[in-house]
Amino acid sequence: MKPSETINKVINFLKMFMPETLAKRIVSMILLAVGTPTEQIRELTGFCDKTVKGIEKKLNEEEIGSLFQISGGGRKSKVCDVEKEIIDEINAGQYHTRQQISDMIYEKHGIKISVNAVGELLKKKGLRN
Repeated sequence: MKPSETINKVINFLKMFMPETLAKRIVSMILLAVGTPTEQIRELTGFCDKTVKGIEKKLNEEEIGSLFQISGGGRKSKVCDVEKEIIDEINAGQYHTRQQISDMIYEKHGIKISVNAVGELLKKKGLRN
């Protein structure tokens, strides 16, 4: 088995437990620790030179903890400030469709959200599928 196949299998395994970026960082850290050249790490992980060199720099400066942090994660929900009130209203009211919930949110809070966003909110709160 080629080393690249093994690395891909390891990354795919780690992706079951963490985001792909973090899995690739961990593999990159291990490869750097055993002296693998930057070019080869780039080819094996799909990272660019700048990313691999950044990981190497943080390892050399002993800032390993920062390599395990993933920033970003999307934008903030439009309804995050009023989620509790929305959920309370859904539990108290007779809402049968996502469209009805979307309309209620607009009427009571002046926030226009899609039926898909309503579905995500319900899923996040464990109310409906």
